[in-house]
Amino acid sequence: MIMLPPLQPATLIRRYKRFLGDVTLPTGEEITVHTPNTGAMTGCAEPGSTVYLRDVANPKRKYRYSWEVTENLQGVMVGVHTGITNGLVREAIEGGVVSELQGYSSIRQEVRYGEEGSRIDLLLSGHADGRDCYVEIKNVTTCDEQGYGYFPDAVSSRATKHLRELMGVVAQGGRGVIFFCVQRGDVEAVRPADEIDPLYGETLRLAIEAGVEAIACRANVTPSQIVLEQMVPVAVHKTPIKRP
Repeated sequence: MIMLPPLQPATLIRRYKRFLGDVTLPTGEEITVHTPNTGAMTGCAEPGSTVYLRDVANPKRKYRYSWEVTENLQGVMVGVHTGITNGLVREAIEGGVVSELQGYSSIRQEVRYGEEGSRIDLLLSGHADGRDCYVEIKNVTTCDEQGYGYFPDAVSSRATKHLRELMGVVAQGGRGVIFFCVQRGDVEAVRPADEIDPLYGETLRLAIEAGVEAIACRANVTPSQIVLEQMVPVAVHKTPIKRP
């Protein structure tokens, strides 16, 4: 996904009220920007980090700039805009990056499904096996010292609900997939954040036992583009990572 126009660097002063951030531009001017991420943004919203801003060029917007990418204090580029996540995954599927999700003739977004009033992120149809594939996408921006990206970064009853909905899909003969979109390049595997939301971790393991598939793909993030390039394992039971 090419990010145009080129993003503008700034230095983060603070992030607050979930959707706002104060930054210092290279000119020294301090401005408030929109933060398109409702999560805790652990490790990618530290004061002093370099952030990259997109000029939304919309005079009706209160805040001219949108915070898209962080270069954290460890020098890792992290995509923080959760609104582009579904597009990144769709692009990767259509580009053949995700071998597990090939062979479908149709992809639709935000289709109603389930018994709890949900909308599926991507609905894949037209496979030779006759089964539709329901893909629920979660954005991963956090990484621990061992190289595990983890989700969620805050308690999320909504994310747990989505796992229940996918179990319902599988019980009815469909295919259910939880897809972790990793918007940083230093993640070697993805795990549930049991220490933050133990119910989510427990439900993820139950979902996989029930036939829900869990896959993850890691992005190459730069100030000019974010592209999903590399599949990484999902470790529901944390084990040591063997680094190259």
